[in-house]
Amino acid sequence: MKSERSAAPFRLFPANYRASGILLHVTSLPSAYGVGDVGPEAYAWIDRLHGASQTWWQALPLGPTGYGNSPYQSLSTFAGNGLIISPELLTGDGLLRDTDCQGEKSSAVRVDFTAAAILKHRLLENAWSHFKAGAASHLLAPYEEFCGKHAHWLEDYALFRALKSKYDGAHYLDWPTELVERDERALTSARREMSSRIDQIRFAQFLLFRQGDLLKTYAREKGIRLIGDLPFFVSPDSSDVWANPELFLLDQRRKPLFVGGVPPDAFSPDGQLWGSPVYNWEAHRRTGYRWWIDRVRALLDHVDVIRLDHFRGFAAAWHIAADSPTARSGKWVPGPGKELFQAMADKLGGLPFIAEDLGVITPDVTELREQLNLPGMRVLQFAFDGDAANPHLPENFSPNTVVYTGTHDNNTSRGWFEHSSKVERQQLSTCLAQHAIAMNEPGRALIELAWSSSAALAMAPLQDVLNLGAEARMNVPGCADGNWDWRCTKELLAAAPFCWLEKLTQASGRSSTPQPMAASTPPALCTRT
Repeated sequence: MKSERSAAPFRLFPANYRASGILLHVTSLPSAYGVGDVGPEAYAWIDRLHGASQTWWQALPLGPTGYGNSPYQSLSTFAGNGLIISPELLTGDGLLRDTDCQGEKSSAVRVDFTAAAILKHRLLENAWSHFKAGAASHLLAPYEEFCGKHAHWLEDYALFRALKSKYDGAHYLDWPTELVERDERALTSARREMSSRIDQIRFAQFLLFRQGDLLKTYAREKGIRLIGDLPFFVSPDSSDVWANPELFLLDQRRKPLFVGGVPPDAFSPDGQLWGSPVYNWEAHRRTGYRWWIDRVRALLDHVDVIRLDHFRGFAAAWHIAADSPTARSGKWVPGPGKELFQAMADKLGGLPFIAEDLGVITPDVTELREQLNLPGMRVLQFAFDGDAANPHLPENFSPNTVVYTGTHDNNTSRGWFEHSSKVERQQLSTCLAQHAIAMNEPGRALIELAWSSSAALAMAPLQDVLNLGAEARMNVPGCADGNWDWRCTKELLAAAPFCWLEKLTQASGRSSTPQPMAASTPPALCTRT
């Protein structure tokens, strides 16, 4: 029987809650293999957060990336990115030998996604070969259980990736028509032809989910909670659209009728054209929003709280004709509103969400967020335009807020300050003086301002803790190249900035409140042959 419980009473942060944390994508962690992963350095990072009295670690979406390596253009909303599988943990499980990893290590300062993909693919092929030959037999039953539990998305995803490999990475709309349209005989033939490759893809997902589960357990034991990130739209070239065309507004050839984006504003005179297919909300409604519930449940297996990217899309999204050259000619189309969140609350027991309510925010968006009691976002870099009513100014915060110095789409705070206007500098100076904060290092000054605010949760990118400049920026919206590849070295993770952060966190009453649940150690990294 359908629950009559309202979604509204749920509240993520209790009254008087104060905590803080760091935004750092997993691929940005130090690693010996060219890209950050969920291995030893992720455990060391959790220890670093715990030692600095932090409570939260936020990462960007962790799905397998496609063109441009953007975490927000994933090949699947359910699958994980094989690049973040740890070779050290595979060695500890007996799936790799020392000889498999010899000569494979990389000391690149930035992520070379192409080189990292080749390297990790080779190591995963070795792990699969060893597993088929009988290595790590203790994982056989868990692997089979994983395949059964996740079959509702894993089967389509594994076939999608196998076909994508067969057709040299081509967009699925460029595959043979019978595969685009999912003719059952063609799919059966493809599964039979590529069965070994499909099994290997399944196995890689099992390994990643296993390693992710171990890391989440370790984080919880250390009092660290994880914030995941859920993009509103999915990539047009994804297993999600290919396997569920009825859930999107597509034409008879499976091409999008409309795509998502945002209208023109002061920063983008033509608006932003994202190219993602938009949802057929009536089709979702008929299923009780099952796909969305499955999507959220899958992410909550790995994290404690989800940041809902482009939250305004749940109230209304900007629909643009697929053949339009810019986003100027779009129109607002209502989304599912509270009905979707009620369905989620009925099935999931709560709404552990942070609403990314940035950009063009109309009253209906604010009303929806407030009805659901979801904390919204504020970004200090947006605060200093001279408008006393600017919602990003600390004096205008409500406690049910998550404040950031900047996000992955912003410059670093030092880079922002170095390119800021005279008005912004004057307003920042005035604001800091009102809060008795010295203007020494821009990154740290904004962190002090965020930590001293009334917001329940204060977050900062690691780049701001380290006071790094524009060279450490993660993403430049609208720029197709050179994004997402920033990495942190071990040298940058020296103790001094974290000692400062610990003292600030304690002084501002944001010290880590969840205590370690048990003494714990990272998974064994012993070498087995």
